Parts: sequence; structure tokens; C-alpha cells
Amino acid sequence: MPTVETNGARIYYEVHGEGPAVVLAHGRGGNAASWWQQVPHFAQNYKVVVFDHRIFGRSVCPPEAFDRSLFDSDLLAILDAENIERTAIVCQSMGGWTGLRMSVRHPARVSCLVLSNTPGGLNIPSVQAALTRSRQEFAERGVGSAAVAPDFPDRNPNAAYLYRQIGSLNINLPEDLSGRSPGGVEPTEMEGYATPTLMITSEHDQLFTPALIREVSTHIPGSSVTELPTAGHSPYFETPDVFNATVSDFLAKHI
Repeated sequence: MPTVETNGARIYYEVHGEGPAVVLAHGRGGNAASWWQQVPHFAQNYKVVVFDHRIFGRSVCPPEAFDRSLFDSDLLAILDAENIERTAIVCQSMGGWTGLRMSVRHPARVSCLVLSNTPGGLNIPSVQAALTRSRQEFAERGVGSAAVAPDFPDRNPNAAYLYRQIGSLNINLPEDLSGRSPGGVEPTEMEGYATPTLMITSEHDQLFTPALIREVSTHIPGSSVTELPTAGHSPYFETPDVFNATVSDFLAKHI
């Protein structure tokens, strides 16, 4: 599978299918493999790009080079390598730092944006407080428990096990990423924002609650919010059929 060298890292990525481009940007608890329930679905109609963020999965990056403010330029390097001029971006959790920065700083390259269970790194006090709480949850309960609905392991123990196993492949992560460059976007950067944006939240998301996502949406001009039932922080994994249908409807309107 291909890689690109960018900003002191070697970024692993995959391309599946043909058609308009759609990038899937994973969260803190995963890597490109997390999208196993999305790639076959979307590759029927789109050119789907998945990748491992720097230092995650198969992407090689020294710990001192981990920097969320480089996420958008890492993705740009992939798009340029594949001659993709314009793409939709579907983000989960930490992946929102990639997607919103791309949409704000490189709007000509983004057709539309899905921010699933993520504030996109918008730098406002409520988001900073939620990030602090989420780090505590990760430390106390593990990402694989905190990032799904409380009853998900009982409802679907096989999938819960797979979620934890995929996350465990991020073997090069430092124990604490919180003190490293936060990246993100300032509220003042949202002036003139015009990328069609769907924010997805979930009934049982304990990390970035529906109330927080609705608050963030007020800072993203033109954005809409959809709340999915049953799932926790990871509806793409917990309730993939509903997630895929929701995203498919949005993409069909804006690509």
C-alpha cells in the first residue's frame, strides 16, 4: 500500500473504488482499519481514501513530530499524490481536527464535510473542558470502553472486542498526547466559512455530548446536526447501517 513523506512523517494510506473522492479520517481510538464497515459500502460509488494519522497504525512518525496542526497538510500530501483536486471528508472524533482545518484553510479542496462525534478542534472553553474529561475517561476506562455506549459490549461483545483490538494496533502512541500541539481552529477563523457541513452526534456519546455538538454547530456557519439513536461515541462502528445511510444521503446532496 502507498505512503507519502510529509513533515517528518511517513503516512500510510489506501484507495478503494472509483468516482468522486471521499476521505475517511479516523479517531483517537482507531486507524484506517476502523472503517471496515464503511469502505465496502462507499467504494461502490466513490473513490474512498483511508489513512493512518501520523504516529497511528502504520504511519511512521517520531513522537516529537506528532503535531495535530500538521494533520491537514498530511492529508493534502495524500490528495496531491493521488491527483485528487477535491474531496468530501468524513471525520470521527480526532479526525475532525483534520477535516475542519482542511475546510477552513483549504476550502477549494473540500466539497463537503461530515463531523461525526467531534467538535473539530474548535477552540472554545466547552470543547477544552470536554477534551480534559475525555482524556480522564481514556486513562481510567480505556479508549475501547469510553468510546462506545455503556451497554455496547453486552449487546455486541464480538464487535466490542474487535474495536479494542483495532485500537491496540496503535503501538507507537506515547502514553500521553495531551501536552502536544493541540492544532484545532479558532472561532475567528470561521468567518466566511461556506463548506456544506453535517455534524453527527449520538444519544449516548459520553465524550462529546449532543449538547456540546449543538453548541459547536452554532459556530460553524450553515452546519446542521443529526442525532443518531442507540450509539455512543462511535456510531460508525456501533450502528454502521444507520451511520452509512445518514452519510450517504448527505454526500449525495453535495457531491
